[in-house]
Parts: sequence; C-alpha cells; structure tokens
Amino acid sequence: MVEEDSVDLWGLLDLATPWCLHVAATLRIAEHVAAGHGEIGELAEVVGCDRDALHAVLGHLVSKGVFTEESPGMFSCNRVAERLAGATFLDLEGIGGRMAHTWGTLLDYVRTGRPAYEKVFGLPFWQDLDAHPTIAAEFDQLMGPAGHGIPDFDIELAGGWDQVRTVADVGGGTGSMLVCLLRRHPQTRGILVDLPGTVARAAALIDESGVADRVTLAGQSFFDPLPPADLYVLRKVLNDWPDDPTVAILRRCAEAARPAGTVVVLGGVAPDDAPRSLGIDMLVAGGKTSTMTEFATLARQAGLDIAAAADQPSGHYVVECHPTTTS
Repeated sequence: MVEEDSVDLWGLLDLATPWCLHVAATLRIAEHVAAGHGEIGELAEVVGCDRDALHAVLGHLVSKGVFTEESPGMFSCNRVAERLAGATFLDLEGIGGRMAHTWGTLLDYVRTGRPAYEKVFGLPFWQDLDAHPTIAAEFDQLMGPAGHGIPDFDIELAGGWDQVRTVADVGGGTGSMLVCLLRRHPQTRGILVDLPGTVARAAALIDESGVADRVTLAGQSFFDPLPPADLYVLRKVLNDWPDDPTVAILRRCAEAARPAGTVVVLGGVAPDDAPRSLGIDMLVAGGKTSTMTEFATLARQAGLDIAAAADQPSGHYVVECHPTTTS
C-alpha cells in the first residue's frame, strides 16, 4: 500500500515530461546527438524543427535528468537518453502515437464503458490496424520479442504435458511463447493461430527458433473454427475484448477441444480479490479483465468448465478449462 504522505499529487499531474519524451523519440534525437549533431541549431536543421521550440523541449528533459546540456545549446546523451534510441513504442507517428493519443479518450471510456478510439483515428482499433499495415507490424513488434522479450516460462497443467501432442497458441502474435513451450516440451508440435499478416511476420522468428519443423502456421481469425489440437492457449488475448467476443473466442476453443482437450487462459482473468487496474487495452479495444466469478459465467456460456486456477511459478495467473461434458 502506498503511504499517503509520500504521494506528490502535483508531480503526478506532470504532462510535459511524457510528451517531451515522445517528441524526442519520434525525432530520433538521441540517435542524432550520438552521431555528433549536439549543437541545437545543427540538430534542429537535421530533424527539420524549429530551433527554439526544440531547445525548450530538450531543456525540459535535461531538467528531468534526460540528456546533458554541456554548454548553452550543446547537448549530449547520458545513460538515460541513450535508452531513448530505438524506442519505437514512443514514436508518435507509429503505434506509440496511437497508444499515447488514446489516453485522451479516457473520460469517454469512463462515462460509457466503451472505447472511443474511433473518435480519434476514424476506425475501431482492430480495423485501424488492418487499414495501416505498417502500424500493425509495429504493434506485433511491441507485443512480441521486440517489446516484451521472449518469455521464458512454462505452463503447468493439472494432468501434465505427457499427453499433449499438439498445442495451439491462439492469438499467439509472432510466436514467441509457442517457441518457448516447444523448446520445453520436445514431444509436442505447435500451431500458431493469428491473422494472416501477423503469421507472415512470425515466419522469421519461427525459422530462427530451432523448432520450425514442429510448427504449423494458421493465418486466420480466432472467431473462425480452429484447427484440431490437444491444448489451446490464450495468452493476453481475452483482456483485449469485452464479454460477448470473449465468449465467442472461448466457444471456438471449446468446440475444437472437444471431447478431451484443454483450454488455458493467461491474462484477462484475475482472482476475485485482486486489485482492479487500468490498462491501455481497455481504452483501445474495450477489453477487460474478469474476476474468476465473472469468468466462470462466461466460460459456462462458451461450453467450458473450470478445472484449475492459480498463480504459477511463471508469475502468471493461469486458468485451465475443459469442454463441458453432456450426459
């Protein structure tokens, strides 16, 4: 619990610093300064900006410990500024800009419980990615190894992995988790299920993974019938969707898993007593994290029974489900 006396309310309201960081990242200031363009006039010319406005932005960042102004108008990178180099997730002209500007819709979201992303960008989030392949590719990078690294954890199953011959990573992005699971379970084959463009971008990672001979790529929507497998994994998928689409996704998994398969959910479900939190997925796509009680209702609607739910050594809260048996 945060001590009340330690909270700096006005510090929490600082809007200038994050936007200055976004601007510096978008203009690749750290890269240009590191290349020898540290003088403000030369730097402004290189990046095509107003000298005085850029100087004000960098001056603010220096006051916050980002960059060093060695003499008036002469900048260099410190260790903090070096971390901005290549920080594409901060680029206001890419996926970072989509995320940053979406926070401006928070009031609409709180009032209605629905995302207002379309008001800013003209299309709902997923359709916007379809319409802008470059932004979609950046989103894949942000969600994959470039943004979060390759996960190094296993998923513990109540019945173990001995009987799992095929695992389908549903909505698996560029396949980083699937690669990890196949390395840990050499008897298992994998199916990467995601939209065709995402699956195409996964090919390079899969080819370099050492498990490519055990991976099948399935470029499709997870709202369509899924390929057969013993285990279906939904990691950080359900948190991107409200209740009705969540049930539809779970129903596709249940249909494909019958009669004896398993559906595992990581993300989008939390214990009943877990603190509520706010995530960008809620604002961009109307996603939510359900309590276990709420999720149990959604799972039943989809034809699934909950078999186990617990925090695992990976640090993830994992919910294991089996298709509902009918008499």
